[in-house]
Amino acid sequence: MPATIRDIKEKTGLSLATISKYLNGGNVLPENRVRIEAAIKELHYEVNEIARGLVTNKTKTVGVLVYSIESLFNGTLLRYIGEALRKQGYGMLICDSCEDEEVEANSIRFLVNKKVDGIIVVPVAKTSGFLKPARNAGVPVVLVDRALLDEEHDCIKIDNRMAAFRAMNTLLDNFHEKIAVICSGVEYTGIERYKGFLDAMEARGLHVPETYQKRGKHCFQYGYQSMKELLELKDRPTAVFMTNYEITLGAVMAVNESPYRCPEDISMIGFDDLILSQVVNPKMYMVVQPMKEMGEKAVELLLERIRQKGEDPMPMEMIVTTRVQKGNSIRNLKEEK
Repeated sequence: MPATIRDIKEKTGLSLATISKYLNGGNVLPENRVRIEAAIKELHYEVNEIARGLVTNKTKTVGVLVYSIESLFNGTLLRYIGEALRKQGYGMLICDSCEDEEVEANSIRFLVNKKVDGIIVVPVAKTSGFLKPARNAGVPVVLVDRALLDEEHDCIKIDNRMAAFRAMNTLLDNFHEKIAVICSGVEYTGIERYKGFLDAMEARGLHVPETYQKRGKHCFQYGYQSMKELLELKDRPTAVFMTNYEITLGAVMAVNESPYRCPEDISMIGFDDLILSQVVNPKMYMVVQPMKEMGEKAVELLLERIRQKGEDPMPMEMIVTTRVQKGNSIRNLKEEK
């Protein structure tokens, strides 16, 4: 039979109250702590987290809801969130919203019913209605990567608009003027990055034809089809800006299948240096998000909110900084004139 708290009592001679206080994270005398820990090790005692949760009203579990498990971006983010939670003694319950707002809302209810201490979300919805069950239950929520449009919430993200603006300047500084964009017209990040694209073109006094503006969804298929269409234009762009990893991957595939070559015929800069730049030739210019920092900051902020439960702190938006990783996928047009 597994060891119980009474076995620890008999082994140490300490009271059940003292042992229980230690097991629930309370402070006990240093000598008592040593005796209890030695007994736990000798008896192979394992804490019953469910029972402890009933006493402390904490399960030491965090729910993490992402828009797609298939996304390499989300997979990488989950890795860093999981590492940060483990260091703090927390487990992780993962849900996939499958890029569906109804599934997302049901997943929030599921996580609340599982009594998680807090929730980290990479959202699909652009407004906050789906978070109502968590709000009603007093379960803190931290958003990652995507903010919501109707209310302020704790959020860890990049400045998408500025990141896109800087990426565009890399193309513009290489004297490209005929630049196309492939982005999302529905996801928050795609909308903001599209704005940054337009900001950069407007700042240089450049017009963007409608045929150069591909706005759909952040997915491989859209990146692939959009790049094919751009390459088939009579007046092709000299460069293309892709606004997320899946779009970039699809666009690179389309170029590889075409008679055109990068950067000789088409220059390219993409988003999220996950694996792509390590396996394609030429090496891609990429906007790099600090994934590890984003995961760690999300956990740090959520655990702070868990500790503050019952209080009503002001929402905090934390902006982390991107950088442009250089590659060989952009041709300098001035050198050829």
